[in-house]
Amino acid sequence: MAVALLSLCACDAPSRPPSGPAAKPEAVGDSGYLAPPSIRGVRRESGQVALLGQAAPGASVRLATPAGEARTAQADARGAWSLALPSAGEARIFGLSMNLAGRVAQAQGYVLVTPAGEVAQLRAGAGAAVLATGQATRLTAIDFDQGGGAVVSGVAQPDAPLALEIDGRPSATGRTDASGRLTLALTQPLRQGSHSFALTGDTGGRTVEVGVTPAAPLAGQPYRAANTPYGLRVDWITPGGGVQSTLLLN
Repeated sequence: MAVALLSLCACDAPSRPPSGPAAKPEAVGDSGYLAPPSIRGVRRESGQVALLGQAAPGASVRLATPAGEARTAQADARGAWSLALPSAGEARIFGLSMNLAGRVAQAQGYVLVTPAGEVAQLRAGAGAAVLATGQATRLTAIDFDQGGGAVVSGVAQPDAPLALEIDGRPSATGRTDASGRLTLALTQPLRQGSHSFALTGDTGGRTVEVGVTPAAPLAGQPYRAANTPYGLRVDWITPGGGVQSTLLLN
Protein backbone atom coordinates (compact mmCIF):
# COMPACT_ATOMS: atom_id res chain seq x y z
CA MET A 1 0.00 0.00 0.00
CA ALA A 2 2.95 2.27 0.62
CA VAL A 3 4.04 1.68 -2.97
CA ALA A 4 0.58 2.75 -4.12
CA LEU A 5 0.90 6.00 -2.20
CA LEU A 6 4.34 6.78 -3.60
CA SER A 7 3.03 6.32 -7.12
CA LEU A 8 0.49 9.10 -6.59
CA CYS A 9 3.20 11.76 -6.88
CA ALA A 10 5.81 12.03 -9.63
CA CYS A 11 8.11 14.39 -7.70
CA ASP A 12 10.98 13.18 -5.50
CA ALA A 13 11.86 15.45 -2.57
CA PRO A 14 14.07 14.95 0.48
CA SER A 15 12.45 14.17 3.82
CA ARG A 16 14.16 17.09 5.58
CA PRO A 17 11.90 20.12 5.02
CA PRO A 18 13.70 23.03 3.29
CA SER A 19 12.23 26.49 2.82
CA GLY A 20 9.69 25.32 0.24
CA PRO A 21 9.18 24.62 -3.45
CA ALA A 22 10.42 26.98 -6.12
CA ALA A 23 7.78 28.78 -8.13
CA LYS A 24 7.25 27.44 -11.63
CA PRO A 25 6.37 29.42 -14.74
CA GLU A 26 3.01 29.15 -16.43
CA ALA A 27 2.52 26.85 -19.38
CA VAL A 28 4.01 28.18 -22.62
CA GLY A 29 2.71 26.75 -25.88
CA ASP A 30 1.85 23.12 -26.58
CA SER A 31 5.29 21.79 -25.60
CA GLY A 32 6.07 24.16 -22.72
CA TYR A 33 5.67 23.63 -19.02
CA LEU A 34 2.21 22.43 -18.03
CA ALA A 35 1.19 23.96 -14.72
CA PRO A 36 -0.33 21.32 -12.40
CA PRO A 37 -3.89 21.54 -11.09
CA SER A 38 -4.49 23.35 -7.82
CA ILE A 39 -7.19 23.59 -5.17
CA ARG A 40 -8.49 27.10 -4.58
CA GLY A 41 -11.34 26.48 -2.16
CA VAL A 42 -13.63 24.04 -0.43
CA ARG A 43 -17.41 23.99 -0.03
CA ARG A 44 -18.96 21.91 2.73
CA GLU A 45 -22.43 20.63 1.98
CA SER A 46 -24.71 18.15 3.71
CA GLY A 47 -22.89 14.83 3.55
CA GLN A 48 -20.28 16.06 1.08
CA VAL A 49 -17.07 18.05 0.74
CA ALA A 50 -16.65 19.79 -2.63
CA LEU A 51 -13.12 20.68 -3.74
CA LEU A 52 -12.93 23.71 -6.04
CA GLY A 53 -9.84 24.18 -8.17
CA GLN A 54 -8.03 25.46 -11.23
CA ALA A 55 -6.47 23.53 -14.10
CA ALA A 56 -5.77 23.93 -17.79
CA PRO A 57 -9.00 24.68 -19.68
CA GLY A 58 -10.59 21.46 -20.88
CA ALA A 59 -8.25 19.20 -18.88
CA SER A 60 -9.44 16.03 -17.18
CA VAL A 61 -8.74 16.34 -13.44
CA ARG A 62 -8.19 13.19 -11.38
CA LEU A 63 -8.29 12.69 -7.59
CA ALA A 64 -7.06 9.23 -6.53
CA THR A 65 -6.74 7.37 -3.23
CA PRO A 66 -3.70 5.20 -2.31
CA ALA A 67 -5.85 2.17 -3.13
CA GLY A 68 -6.37 3.46 -6.67
CA GLU A 69 -9.98 4.59 -6.38
CA ALA A 70 -10.37 7.71 -8.50
CA ARG A 71 -12.83 10.50 -9.20
CA THR A 72 -12.55 12.71 -12.26
CA ALA A 73 -13.89 16.07 -13.39
CA GLN A 74 -13.59 18.18 -16.52
CA ALA A 75 -12.19 21.68 -16.24
CA ASP A 76 -14.36 24.27 -17.99
CA ALA A 77 -13.29 26.87 -20.55
CA ARG A 78 -11.81 29.01 -17.76
CA GLY A 79 -10.03 26.06 -16.14
CA ALA A 80 -12.36 25.84 -13.15
CA TRP A 81 -13.25 22.39 -11.82
CA SER A 82 -14.99 20.83 -8.82
CA LEU A 83 -15.09 17.38 -7.29
CA ALA A 84 -17.49 16.25 -4.55
CA LEU A 85 -16.39 13.74 -1.92
CA PRO A 86 -18.69 12.04 0.58
CA SER A 87 -17.99 12.99 4.18
CA ALA A 88 -16.01 10.44 6.18
CA GLY A 89 -15.17 9.81 9.80
CA GLU A 90 -11.44 9.57 9.14
CA ALA A 91 -8.74 11.66 7.48
CA ARG A 92 -8.09 10.82 3.82
CA ILE A 93 -5.30 11.64 1.39
CA PHE A 94 -5.43 11.81 -2.40
CA GLY A 95 -3.11 12.33 -5.33
CA LEU A 96 -4.19 15.19 -7.63
CA SER A 97 -3.34 15.26 -11.34
CA MET A 98 -4.69 16.33 -14.70
CA ASN A 99 -4.50 15.10 -18.28
CA LEU A 100 -4.55 17.49 -21.22
CA ALA A 101 -4.36 15.88 -24.66
CA GLY A 102 -2.22 13.06 -23.30
CA ARG A 103 0.06 15.30 -21.23
CA VAL A 104 -0.10 14.60 -17.50
CA ALA A 105 0.73 17.10 -14.76
CA GLN A 106 0.89 15.98 -11.12
CA ALA A 107 0.28 18.38 -8.24
CA GLN A 108 2.97 18.46 -5.58
CA GLY A 109 2.44 16.20 -2.59
CA TYR A 110 -0.97 14.96 -1.54
CA VAL A 111 -4.37 16.43 -0.76
CA LEU A 112 -5.53 15.86 2.82
CA VAL A 113 -9.24 16.02 3.68
CA THR A 114 -10.02 15.88 7.40
CA PRO A 115 -13.20 14.45 8.96
CA ALA A 116 -14.32 18.04 9.60
CA GLY A 117 -14.00 18.83 5.88
CA GLU A 118 -10.82 20.91 6.20
CA VAL A 119 -8.39 20.64 3.28
CA ALA A 120 -4.61 20.95 3.13
CA GLN A 121 -1.90 20.12 0.62
CA LEU A 122 0.80 17.96 2.20
CA ARG A 123 4.11 18.90 0.57
CA ALA A 124 7.21 16.75 0.90
CA GLY A 125 10.14 18.80 2.13
CA ALA A 126 7.94 21.84 2.71
CA GLY A 127 5.13 23.16 4.89
CA ALA A 128 1.50 22.14 4.53
CA ALA A 129 -0.62 24.57 2.51
CA VAL A 130 -3.84 24.84 4.52
CA LEU A 131 -6.99 26.26 2.95
CA ALA A 132 -7.57 28.49 5.96
CA THR A 133 -10.43 30.93 6.22
CA GLY A 134 -10.01 34.46 7.53
CA GLN A 135 -6.82 36.51 7.70
CA ALA A 136 -6.23 36.82 11.43
CA THR A 137 -2.56 36.17 12.19
CA ARG A 138 -2.19 32.57 13.32
CA LEU A 139 -0.20 29.37 12.89
CA THR A 140 -1.85 26.73 10.74
CA ALA A 141 0.63 23.82 10.61
CA ILE A 142 3.99 22.50 11.72
CA ASP A 143 5.86 19.96 9.57
CA PHE A 144 8.85 18.03 10.88
CA ASP A 145 10.87 14.91 10.16
CA GLN A 146 12.78 12.46 12.31
CA GLY A 147 16.01 14.38 11.82
CA GLY A 148 14.59 17.58 13.33
CA GLY A 149 14.08 19.49 10.08
CA ALA A 150 10.95 21.61 10.38
CA VAL A 151 8.78 24.16 8.60
CA VAL A 152 6.14 26.33 10.25
CA SER A 153 3.12 27.59 8.27
CA GLY A 154 0.76 30.43 9.05
CA VAL A 155 -1.70 32.96 7.67
CA ALA A 156 -2.23 36.70 8.04
CA GLN A 157 -3.08 39.68 5.85
CA PRO A 158 -1.44 39.56 2.38
CA ASP A 159 2.13 40.92 2.21
CA ALA A 160 2.35 41.20 6.00
CA PRO A 161 5.69 41.00 7.85
CA LEU A 162 5.68 38.27 10.50
CA ALA A 163 8.10 37.03 13.14
CA LEU A 164 8.30 33.57 14.69
CA GLU A 165 9.53 32.86 18.20
CA ILE A 166 10.08 29.39 19.61
CA ASP A 167 10.30 29.04 23.38
CA GLY A 168 10.64 32.84 23.63
CA ARG A 169 13.61 33.04 21.24
CA PRO A 170 13.50 34.69 17.78
CA SER A 171 13.64 31.94 15.17
CA ALA A 172 12.61 33.30 11.75
CA THR A 173 10.99 36.21 9.94
CA GLY A 174 9.17 36.53 6.63
CA ARG A 175 6.22 38.01 4.73
CA THR A 176 2.98 36.46 3.64
CA ASP A 177 2.31 36.06 -0.06
CA ALA A 178 -0.55 37.59 -2.04
CA SER A 179 -2.96 35.00 -0.63
CA GLY A 180 -1.91 35.65 2.97
CA ARG A 181 0.10 32.45 3.44
CA LEU A 182 3.56 32.09 4.95
CA THR A 183 6.01 29.21 5.40
CA LEU A 184 9.13 29.56 7.54
CA ALA A 185 11.88 26.94 7.50
CA LEU A 186 13.77 26.55 10.77
CA THR A 187 17.54 26.80 10.43
CA GLN A 188 18.13 24.78 13.61
CA PRO A 189 16.82 21.26 14.27
CA LEU A 190 13.59 21.12 16.24
CA ARG A 191 14.26 18.90 19.23
CA GLN A 192 11.72 16.52 20.67
CA GLY A 193 9.54 17.71 23.51
CA SER A 194 7.14 20.55 24.28
CA HIS A 195 7.61 23.91 22.58
CA SER A 196 5.92 27.30 22.54
CA PHE A 197 5.41 28.77 19.03
CA ALA A 198 4.49 32.44 18.70
CA LEU A 199 3.71 34.05 15.34
CA THR A 200 3.29 37.82 15.55
CA GLY A 201 2.83 40.73 13.16
CA ASP A 202 1.62 44.32 13.03
CA THR A 203 -1.98 43.26 13.63
CA GLY A 204 -1.37 40.87 16.53
CA GLY A 205 -0.50 37.22 16.75
CA ARG A 206 -1.06 33.92 18.42
CA THR A 207 0.93 31.55 20.63
CA VAL A 208 0.43 27.78 20.72
CA GLU A 209 1.96 25.05 22.86
CA VAL A 210 2.91 21.96 20.85
CA GLY A 211 4.47 18.61 21.68
CA VAL A 212 6.94 17.25 19.11
CA THR A 213 7.45 13.48 19.13
CA PRO A 214 8.96 11.12 16.53
CA ALA A 215 6.62 9.20 14.28
CA ALA A 216 5.95 5.61 15.29
CA PRO A 217 6.67 3.01 12.57
CA LEU A 218 3.99 3.02 9.91
CA ALA A 219 4.15 -0.78 9.58
CA GLY A 220 3.50 -0.83 5.85
CA GLN A 221 0.80 1.82 5.94
CA PRO A 222 1.22 4.84 3.62
CA TYR A 223 0.01 7.22 6.33
CA ARG A 224 -1.52 7.42 9.78
CA ALA A 225 -3.75 10.18 11.16
CA ALA A 226 -4.66 10.76 14.79
CA ASN A 227 -6.14 13.56 16.88
CA THR A 228 -3.85 15.20 19.43
CA PRO A 229 -4.41 17.97 21.99
CA TYR A 230 -2.84 20.37 19.46
CA GLY A 231 -4.70 19.28 16.33
CA LEU A 232 -4.79 16.52 13.73
CA ARG A 233 -1.42 14.83 13.22
CA VAL A 234 -0.62 12.96 10.00
CA ASP A 235 2.53 10.84 9.65
CA TRP A 236 3.06 10.03 5.98
CA ILE A 237 5.59 8.54 3.57
CA THR A 238 7.13 11.10 1.23
CA PRO A 239 7.88 10.33 -2.43
CA GLY A 240 11.56 10.08 -1.42
CA GLY A 241 10.75 7.28 1.03
CA GLY A 242 11.16 9.26 4.27
CA VAL A 243 8.51 9.90 6.89
CA GLN A 244 7.19 13.41 7.43
CA SER A 245 4.83 14.50 10.20
CA THR A 246 2.27 17.24 9.62
CA LEU A 247 0.46 18.76 12.57
CA LEU A 248 -2.59 20.81 11.59
CA LEU A 249 -3.08 23.16 14.52
CA ASN A 250 -6.45 23.74 16.18
